[in-house]
Amino acid sequence: MSMKSRLESFLRETAEKTTVNNQYPVLTSSKTGLYLQSNYFNKQVASQDNKGYKIIRRGQFTYRAMSDTGEFFPNMLECTDVGIVSPAYPVFEISRPEVILSEYLKYYFKSSSFQQSIASFAQGSTRTSVKFAKMKTVSLDLPSIEQQKTVVKVLDKTKRIIDDREALLKGLDNLIKARFVEMFGMDVSDGVPLRECCIDVRGGGTPSMKHPEYYGGDVPFIKSGDVKDNLVFSGALWLTEKALSETTAKYIPEGSVIVVNRSAALLKEFRAAITGQPVVINQDIKAFIPKTTYTSQYLLWAIKIQTQYLLTKVTTVLTSHIDLKDLLELRIVPAPVEKQKAFSAFVKQIDKSKVVA
Repeated sequence: MSMKSRLESFLRETAEKTTVNNQYPVLTSSKTGLYLQSNYFNKQVASQDNKGYKIIRRGQFTYRAMSDTGEFFPNMLECTDVGIVSPAYPVFEISRPEVILSEYLKYYFKSSSFQQSIASFAQGSTRTSVKFAKMKTVSLDLPSIEQQKTVVKVLDKTKRIIDDREALLKGLDNLIKARFVEMFGMDVSDGVPLRECCIDVRGGGTPSMKHPEYYGGDVPFIKSGDVKDNLVFSGALWLTEKALSETTAKYIPEGSVIVVNRSAALLKEFRAAITGQPVVINQDIKAFIPKTTYTSQYLLWAIKIQTQYLLTKVTTVLTSHIDLKDLLELRIVPAPVEKQKAFSAFVKQIDKSKVVA
């Protein structure tokens, strides 16, 4: 049996701060978890003077209170015993461990239920914020501790299965990359700018959450987090035709190469995919529509093969994006269309293996 409880009934904010510089390692909170910044970016990218940063200890939670996507992901510290985060990050802990398990709360924060609950709290137009004072008023159906243990056990097992599958898919992607290099090489010195390979390059926008009539339709709306492993997933949000006629939201035709150009540093990777249906993209994504002399698969992998180069173009922490100008100037080597089609056929066969895997 579950009971309706507010987060504030078992959470409390902490106020411990550093008194000297580099007192503890700096952490970065992303959609996927909380990480040591030195490992995540292979360097420290925060301010050199971190006196007054908030201290977070193992088992406590934090999150970025500002968001470019309208999503917020509180994370539990597990990677180290103690670290520090920006003063703008709320840090909080469970005050009544007899009521809720930290592992259960960790999974709850990843749920669509939590995201829907805080959607109405978001403030701001371009970058939205949700303060801890608002976030803690969210209510959830809280089962007994024994039921929570059962849920956590099932979710842990599911996560292990997903992690194993993602490792397998990554191996198949590496096979595609190897095939690309074998067929086309890695030298892009004779390449042309990506902008010359496209009929059009399009951006997107997010209709205001203050207009519920823009949501609940049958038009799939994707955000940067919906582009994964060369696939585009329809997100939890669907738009109405009214949103398309009254806002900056626009259709992107099937077959476009979708490139995530924001939050790249926070994801610690560059993600690109080919749409499988007409979609609407948000402002974090750019859509590149290939000319007939380039197959979508060839153009996609010609971009992805240069991931490490693109990530070197990420220079800021707060916006954490790859600028459009850097994408447009990315060098692409022209190749015979028949050879591109042969490569696309190979990718299609690997994709079939992914479905079976």
